[in-house]
Amino acid sequence: MHGHGGMQDHIKILFIGDIIGKPGRIAVRELLPRLVGRYSPDIVIANGENAAGGFGITPEIAEELRKLQVDVITSGNHIWDKKEVYDYLRAQDRLLRPANYPHGSPGVGFCVYECPSGVKVGVVNLIGRVFMDCLDSPFVVGMELVRKVREVTPIVVIDFHAETTSEKMALGWHLDGLASAIIGTHTHVQTSDERVLNLGTAFITDAGMTGPIDSVIGMKKEVILERFLTHMPVRFDVASKNVELQGVFITVDAATGKAASIERIKEPLGREV
Repeated sequence: MHGHGGMQDHIKILFIGDIIGKPGRIAVRELLPRLVGRYSPDIVIANGENAAGGFGITPEIAEELRKLQVDVITSGNHIWDKKEVYDYLRAQDRLLRPANYPHGSPGVGFCVYECPSGVKVGVVNLIGRVFMDCLDSPFVVGMELVRKVREVTPIVVIDFHAETTSEKMALGWHLDGLASAIIGTHTHVQTSDERVLNLGTAFITDAGMTGPIDSVIGMKKEVILERFLTHMPVRFDVASKNVELQGVFITVDAATGKAASIERIKEPLGREV
């Protein structure tokens, strides 16, 4: 399909893996402009549930990320860690909470974002159940929401915040050809299984994290080691060394919603924070 009436052939989606505390926010501030220059994305999505000191997100930090050109912020199980975000969740639809939390939870689990070009992109946030809280099935809720969004636009991106590779891969196959992309988050470890599935859904088990690599999934390694060695409760603090922005860049056919490509991103900050 060739573009006509100003519409483009492919929609470009930049997804930023779990932003960890201040080091992660600094990485977004300094590296996102470079990535925007390189990829010219139509929409920037980031998982922000760990953006406030490693646990949760505040309205101020959500607004800070919005000013840094993050169009939609997704989350996961830590969305509830900061109580002050509840009213903010209720008041807008650009910070999502997982859609399969019970009805009555503050906020919404999906939105339709209109790109500057006029093309609409649906963003759905889901959370897994294996080794996590027992919530509504992401397979059932995911299918319902993808069908709902596809009435408006064929382009649907899912952040699936889940613990196990098997659950994420299964959701990929379940929604293959219906979702444009299924991007795993939550483990903070970027996987190398990025691919476009048989029916046109871009998939990766985990997009990784945006934060300090010299850490245990973003936290100070000494503290985590103490926890594993002594099994005593310790205060988790965000590490600061060797910061990277990790994520994926996806291109999607604007007419069909099928993915054309998915590419991993690992961009070093290159300075101490």
